[in-house]
Amino acid sequence: MTDWVYPAGTAIDGPWTTSIGAADSTLVVPGWAHTGIKIAELKAGEELSLQAAAEERIIIPLQGAFTAVVDGEHYALAGRRSVFEGPSDVLYTGINTAVSVASPAGGRFAVALAPAKASYPTRLITAAQTPVELRGAGNCSRQVHNFGTPAALEADRFIVCEVITPAGNWSSYPPHKHDEEKDGETNLEEIYYFETRVAQDSRAPEPSDPIGYARVYASDQRPIDVTAEVRTGDVVLVPYGWHGPAMAAPGYDLYYLNVMAGPGRVREWLISDDPHHGWVRETWDKATIDPRLPFTP
Repeated sequence: MTDWVYPAGTAIDGPWTTSIGAADSTLVVPGWAHTGIKIAELKAGEELSLQAAAEERIIIPLQGAFTAVVDGEHYALAGRRSVFEGPSDVLYTGINTAVSVASPAGGRFAVALAPAKASYPTRLITAAQTPVELRGAGNCSRQVHNFGTPAALEADRFIVCEVITPAGNWSSYPPHKHDEEKDGETNLEEIYYFETRVAQDSRAPEPSDPIGYARVYASDQRPIDVTAEVRTGDVVLVPYGWHGPAMAAPGYDLYYLNVMAGPGRVREWLISDDPHHGWVRETWDKATIDPRLPFTP
């Protein structure tokens, strides 16, 4: 049976601390075809390059600032001190395009990617241009950065966003799926890349062990059963099935980067809720957004 959970350090590939689903990834996940992710950490002045390939990419600073070079043009990505400080500048590079990434002072960045055929222009999306959504309410409140969604980015295949969930809250909830092409639903693989931290209002002793949890379970006859404890650097793949909640344990904030794409004709995120739990959405009408949101610098 395919392993859908990759703890930090289990998908190392050369200079990449994680490389799954990319054209140059040496790790092959059976049945995985439509999305990929790469993570790297650079020291001050270091540079890392990606060769041109038939995949579209978004460069996402996770910690620190970066410069990227595409077709001889330099792009400055004003990053952030951590993923819990609101959105960052990101760079969409299109397909069949080489890119090099450097960090003046050192930092960590992600590359979200998907095999693609149609060509779209390179585009810098600044933090100020990033649509920030406060989704849910009460203990289902979370913050979503929609820089790579169809409404915000012209692209071929993928849908990319990032989510911050305050300590003790649930996100990716109610459990939902997008594993069929039908009215009201699109068939999309999904990647969750996680980071965790001690919540700012918590008094954790040192050393602490920030954790969260992720759940995936079967929506049809295809078997899948994931209940994973997640930490910074962990990846959970969702090939199909109900997924959610992603749980921020009390005392610890939870971040995840989502990368979605699939074989369908339409680039759209259409979901079906688990009918046992979809009613929870109705309770948000009478609740308020968690006052800890939005997370900003």
